[in-house]
Amino acid sequence: MSQNQPWPLREATSLLAHIEALESKGLRTKDDPVLFETGYGPSGLPHIGTFAEVARTTFIRRAFRSLTDRPTRLIAFSDDMDGLRKVPLNIPNPETVEPHLGKPLSSIPDPFGVDDSYSGHMNRRLREFLDQFGFEYDFRSSTDMYTSGVFNESLSLLLGKVDDVLGIILPTLRPNSREGWSPFMPVCPDCGRNLSTSVTGYHSERDALSFACDGGREGKVAHCGASGELSVLDGNVKVGWKVDWALRWFTFGIHYEMYGKDLIESAQLSARIVRALGGVPPVGLFYEMFLDEDGKKISKSIGKGISVDGWQEYAPVESLSAFLYQNPRKAKRLTWDTIPNFTDQYLKQLADWETQDDEGRLWNPSYFYFDQGAARPSWKVAVNYSLVRNLVVCMGKDDPDVVTGYLQRYDARVTDDEHGALTRQLVRGAIAYDRDFEAGSRTKEAPASELRPAILELADKLEKAEADGQRDTDALQSLAFDSARANDIEPRTLFQALYRGLIGQNRGPRFGGFMLALGLSEAAAALRALAKS
Repeated sequence: MSQNQPWPLREATSLLAHIEALESKGLRTKDDPVLFETGYGPSGLPHIGTFAEVARTTFIRRAFRSLTDRPTRLIAFSDDMDGLRKVPLNIPNPETVEPHLGKPLSSIPDPFGVDDSYSGHMNRRLREFLDQFGFEYDFRSSTDMYTSGVFNESLSLLLGKVDDVLGIILPTLRPNSREGWSPFMPVCPDCGRNLSTSVTGYHSERDALSFACDGGREGKVAHCGASGELSVLDGNVKVGWKVDWALRWFTFGIHYEMYGKDLIESAQLSARIVRALGGVPPVGLFYEMFLDEDGKKISKSIGKGISVDGWQEYAPVESLSAFLYQNPRKAKRLTWDTIPNFTDQYLKQLADWETQDDEGRLWNPSYFYFDQGAARPSWKVAVNYSLVRNLVVCMGKDDPDVVTGYLQRYDARVTDDEHGALTRQLVRGAIAYDRDFEAGSRTKEAPASELRPAILELADKLEKAEADGQRDTDALQSLAFDSARANDIEPRTLFQALYRGLIGQNRGPRFGGFMLALGLSEAAAALRALAKS
């Protein structure tokens, strides 16, 4: 598929070639599910980065389904056996967590006092988060995979090839970090920590290793001083991040996984480890980071960025999908002022869908927002988010029913069964957006005195158009040009004065449609008030 095709289809085509190559070698059959994976670190709550990774992976999964009828599954993996290094700043009751630093997240009490463990709480919140948006996935817990024996065979193989793994990883470490490094992190049977232990010997013939709970390689983690021998099976150990990623890929047979640009080296090393174990690493795509308003990377803990809940306060969540659909290989600013633009893009995608054939729809980004055959919103009205926001600003209304009433004058279909739910989202969002971001800083300007005769003439023309039943937006647009020229005013100057006076900005929606949405009589009254200001 050529490079100018939609990127989810390019990725899906690459994945299909990978799958066909595996089948040609007898490593899988067409009936075996094609496995996608996304990973989650449950030391904190799910955030917009979590949504982004699952959403983009789902785009590719839907694209893959358009190419083949091979079954697919998405594994959402929680690394909840990871040790907690420090107390997060945004949790309640931090004093209940601090004594357990160095232990796996699944062995730490829930600071929220709701679930059976710290990671139990975060995993539940992750599943609720993904379920809220209708994502289709299989959840897997690292702790469950280790303790139930799912990883046992791979861990035994890894122990037998520990020298190969060391040969892959050690050259990538700083010289002073190489001594004592091990792919295995034993869980101390006395104190329960896995960040406090060091490996002192390997015994592959009996699937075991020797350990010391001595504070870890730097000796800085709380520890109990225990030592002895442990089996590497059944949850007695976990493996470090890069090896753990490879362990998942190898054990589950993952075929596709996306990852951030900062994990490119980790992905390359993990792929080498999978090959050392005798497996085939997945294909995947790295994505660039989100940037804040200053052009700096937004951290996974959201930082100064936007939460998914925050976005939904102002616009449908599918408009966030429109934002995420942009080329994932390019860094992009994730700021509040992106919301109106991508909401309008989403509405246009819905509108375009109505007239596109099957091939055209594959080029429509909204193809990838919804499962094939699933219900999807229709948008057959000439209303966008910008128009709704400008109505809110011009009329100074914060009552959704009043604003919706204005939109009905423009197009009565906005409240029918086909459009009503999305209209309500847009109206509520536009009112909230104006309240939170624009109302406090907006300044409406009175027009220059020489423009007032043209404004009053335009008001008279609009009132007459109302009496004549005029509904053509192009004809209404022409009335503004006629009024400007009749008063020897440059039309652009008049339009700028109207927008500054009505909505406090230099430009706005197409004027004829805007006047029709206001209602021509109400628009005429607003213009007369503006001329007298």
